[in-house]
Amino acid sequence: MVTIRTWHIYIGLLAFFLATGSGCEKRSTPSVEPSSHVSGRLSPQGNATLLAIIATGNLSDLSRPDFLDHRTSVKNFYESVGHALVWTKGTQPTNQALALVNLFQNADKKGLNPEDYDGSRWAERVRQLRETRLQGSECDLVRFDLMITISALRYASDLHTGRVNPHQVHFGFTIERKKTDLAEFLRRNIVSAVDVKTSMAKLEPPFPVYWRAEKALETYQKLARQDDAELLPSTNKPIRPGDSYSGIARLARLLRLIGDLPLDATVSPNKMVYEAELVDAVRHFQQRHGLEPDGIIGHETLRQLNIPLVRRVEQLELALERWRWLPAELSGPLIVVNIPEFTLRAFDNQYKPVLTMKVVVGKAYGRRTPVFEREMTYVVFRPYWDVPRSIRRRELVPEIKKDPSYLVKHGYEVVDVHTRLATQNTGEEVLRQLGLGRLAIRQKPGPNNSLGLIKFLFPNENSVYMHATPAEELFAKSRRALSHGCIRLENAEQLAVWVLSSNSGWTRDRVRATMNGNKTVQVRLAEAIPVLIVYATAIVRQNGEVHFFDDVYGHDAVLRKVLAKGPPYSD
Repeated sequence: MVTIRTWHIYIGLLAFFLATGSGCEKRSTPSVEPSSHVSGRLSPQGNATLLAIIATGNLSDLSRPDFLDHRTSVKNFYESVGHALVWTKGTQPTNQALALVNLFQNADKKGLNPEDYDGSRWAERVRQLRETRLQGSECDLVRFDLMITISALRYASDLHTGRVNPHQVHFGFTIERKKTDLAEFLRRNIVSAVDVKTSMAKLEPPFPVYWRAEKALETYQKLARQDDAELLPSTNKPIRPGDSYSGIARLARLLRLIGDLPLDATVSPNKMVYEAELVDAVRHFQQRHGLEPDGIIGHETLRQLNIPLVRRVEQLELALERWRWLPAELSGPLIVVNIPEFTLRAFDNQYKPVLTMKVVVGKAYGRRTPVFEREMTYVVFRPYWDVPRSIRRRELVPEIKKDPSYLVKHGYEVVDVHTRLATQNTGEEVLRQLGLGRLAIRQKPGPNNSLGLIKFLFPNENSVYMHATPAEELFAKSRRALSHGCIRLENAEQLAVWVLSSNSGWTRDRVRATMNGNKTVQVRLAEAIPVLIVYATAIVRQNGEVHFFDDVYGHDAVLRKVLAKGPPYSD
């Protein structure tokens, strides 16, 4: 008597044999009759082979045979087409199959790795399929069809949500909610598509900044191939306009290649003086790389000039990967803060920037601003600043011990856990209670408050928010990783006017009057506004100009390391 357990073992062995045995890999099986496969219908043996391979989740023809992560999608895809083959017509690949192969081979144009989809293997596979014609077995067609399907699912998934789960690198974006039924997508949008490339692009982010980065990537890939990668010579002191410099020829060649020096600019290759159009080109380069555009080639400017263009290509690839993590359903208005750029932009419903300002973000060591997305719901005018316990313990208590009048001088007050005024005394007992967390410190509202006169709240587990600041001199710095983690705004009043534009009666004059009033006012936004805190060291402006920034938190280095391991990229 055959038990259920015995039957399961039998089915498993049959699946393994059909998927890996010689009966499928050799061409000893009967040839395919043209009339039997025009519609993609399979014989019982062919159908069994298809189901067996799907059951094992392994196809040895692929460079990455294990497809268990996509097995359910593969199963659903073939069920939806009645277990027919869809990527061949007769014994030849369909136009859609060839178009997919082209996408796999050119995946690097999307910032992906072609070898993740067997890019270098497809030319030989297609050649063999075309040459075998009637000598090929039905099993050959089954395996070819499955290779296309699995590679297409992998490509579509990477294009839609990226290769790495953002949680793996501690970014607060959730790709699970944007995942789509890829099997159904292939069936509906690709199998019979006239333009496969355009149809596949529906899976990509809808944001203009993404599409501009993709276009810039292709440009920089070409530039990297053209550049000789010669390093500019270092000097003991900064190179100023009018100075002699032995690297003039290389400097002019590089800046002309990447577009900072006009093509028609005249720079004598034999001249060693740094001047005229070359100085202007360096200023433009500095402006694109987050540097002070002073035209002086100091240590930092020279370092940026000597970064290989292949690394710029990589920055654009990493930026594309991260844009794919963003929620696809986002619509304007929205606010985006790019940490390495130290910049905030507000966008309208068409993703056009309507407001841009400098920001100060968290320090690189121990005070980093986290990467995540939430919704802004409140604006607080003349806010109190509830000093976080870590700052209270590390910074304020030591100051109080040195100067008991420190709190009064800087507008602070000691409060209990209910934020009720507790005492003006700063004796030993109060310090002890502060250390234990039974008492707290807050700073009273006013122009000298560390939060300035406006605070913007988008509730999150990181207790991060945006606010004004009395330390306006910080915005003159090019590198602005200087805060305790929250985001300081160059023009909080301007942002308040914009976010309150949907709230009746909140004109600029009213915003300004409330800022300069005598009480704390909290206003709930009529419409919540999405806030994205992102991390991109490469940004392409609307005019197509590419800007690169330092990896201030080392996030690029971490992501690069994860991607270097190869698929599967996420645990």
